[in-house]
Amino acid sequence: MELLTVILLGIVEGITEFLPVSSTGHLILATRLLGYDAGRWEVFNVVIQLGAILAIVVLYWRTFWAVGMGLLRFDPIAVRFVRNLLVAFIPAAAIGLAIHKQIEAMLGNAQIVSIALIVGGFAIIAVERFAPRGDIVGVADIPLPRVIGIGFLQCLAMVPGVSRSGATILGALALGVERRTAAEFSFFLAIPTMLGASALELVKNRDALMSGQGVGLGAIAVGFAVSFVVALLVVRWFIGIVTKHGFVPFAWYRIVAGALALVLLHQL
Repeated sequence: MELLTVILLGIVEGITEFLPVSSTGHLILATRLLGYDAGRWEVFNVVIQLGAILAIVVLYWRTFWAVGMGLLRFDPIAVRFVRNLLVAFIPAAAIGLAIHKQIEAMLGNAQIVSIALIVGGFAIIAVERFAPRGDIVGVADIPLPRVIGIGFLQCLAMVPGVSRSGATILGALALGVERRTAAEFSFFLAIPTMLGASALELVKNRDALMSGQGVGLGAIAVGFAVSFVVALLVVRWFIGIVTKHGFVPFAWYRIVAGALALVLLHQL
């Protein structure tokens, strides 16, 4: 049964990490609705996100290779690419460390997740309807003030259910970035953000992991692998959907899923 749980949560993570629907929120709801011990699975839920992050590295390896080679030549485009990622990452790192305990307190609250899903869905619809069509194409071409704005908007995702990818994508759209670039910037920004969050969780819970408490390293490895494979498939599909239909389908999914979760939680 534990192996089935590990695979199920890995699939949930791989599907939802880069969609604007909140992977953390879905893992929290799955843990609560299926009756798992939330404390036992907390580290697992954070660390398997690295599997989905690895999928981005694999899918965009040519981009990262080009940026790495460009940095060696001090190419302006490569320098701006890395600068934008680092600058957008700083607010989440600083604020996350400052209010880490408050964030942890919210991670077990499935009601917060459900409400955040619904509110976020209506926010997506509003941005898609009222934000002017963006004309900024390319991560390296996003102006620094807008990068800073996206970085602070990412911090909204510290509330479980908001969605890190949703906050960064919507922020980028509202600040004049076109859809594909907004999505890809969110993908790339996930790498330092989730590496930092996972490293913090591993260091904080190293004693429990080594002593065999909670979910073991073997289960984490399986969840990591499952989320990696699933994310590989989902990201390309997501880019195609966004390019053709925008983000509104995900908004309606959030609203329905959040409302259904509230009903189910009320019956528990």
